[in-house]
Amino acid sequence: MEITGAGRLEVRITSADVGKRVSVRYVTDSAQPGEKFTDAVGVLTSWEAGVLLITRKSGEGVRIPESSLAAGKVVPAAPARRRGPSATFAELARATARAWQPVESEALGEWTLRASDGFTRRANSVLALGDPGLPVTEALTHARAWYAARGLPAYVQAATGAEGTQELLCAALDGHGWRREVSAEVRVGALAPIGDLDADVSAVRLSRTVDEAWLRRYQRFEEASPAVRSVLSSGPSVWFASVAGTGEVPAAIGRCVVDGRWAGFMAVEVDPDRRRLGLATSVMTALARQALDEGASAAWLQVEADNDAARALYDGMGFAPHHHYHHYRWVEA
Repeated sequence: MEITGAGRLEVRITSADVGKRVSVRYVTDSAQPGEKFTDAVGVLTSWEAGVLLITRKSGEGVRIPESSLAAGKVVPAAPARRRGPSATFAELARATARAWQPVESEALGEWTLRASDGFTRRANSVLALGDPGLPVTEALTHARAWYAARGLPAYVQAATGAEGTQELLCAALDGHGWRREVSAEVRVGALAPIGDLDADVSAVRLSRTVDEAWLRRYQRFEEASPAVRSVLSSGPSVWFASVAGTGEVPAAIGRCVVDGRWAGFMAVEVDPDRRRLGLATSVMTALARQALDEGASAAWLQVEADNDAARALYDGMGFAPHHHYHHYRWVEA
């Protein structure tokens, strides 16, 4: 915070700083016992009618009355993380999109409208990277009509928490009747340490194609939807891993998409009765070794914010958070 020689806090931000990363201190009843102020750090996404909206890296919005400000300043972007490979938001967002391609897509400027018969939000949402070629309000209206024509709810995927992410778009969505439903972390890590793990990979079977047994373990499998196989099979170099279980359902499965320097891990699932036996680690290690053989050096994965068990596993493998992404759904007035 800015403090003058007399020890007084200063507000050194204005509405002209919308879009910049700021740190503010403000008076609030929610402060810790015995304290008067609360702090907030994030992107200043609007300053209208005497109220500031600051979007934190998690995507959470904090609304602060202008009258309660005690101090505020523009701060530099968060320093580059020391763990894991470096990557821009745009590079990583495009790599994750190539690993989960929709059945149908259409360009709207630099945005991509994606549909896959409702199979997963990622394959049935607007990938809003770049300029849609229209004012945002018009672009969102077009997106709503496009999804309505296909009998699907309208979703937009947007990100927060890294340099170049979309806090302003998130604020616009929130202000135009869209509601955030699900948030997840995108994490990155070095690939070689995963391939070097002391894991038993002898029982892991790798395949280029997804089969019925793999799908029986996959928790999102919907037998009636042909979009499932299409989306799962999409990507530059796709691998499926499985560990045999009892009967026709594998004990563990996983999916990896190799794309240049990146290896993306998805759908790592284990029989609930066989968890904590190292099966997830074995699956990821086998997939990592295959990706290393194809020249990849960096890894990414996505994990929902409330999946504590998966987060702990990935912490141990060296994955660090890169940014958060969110799915906003249009809610009829």
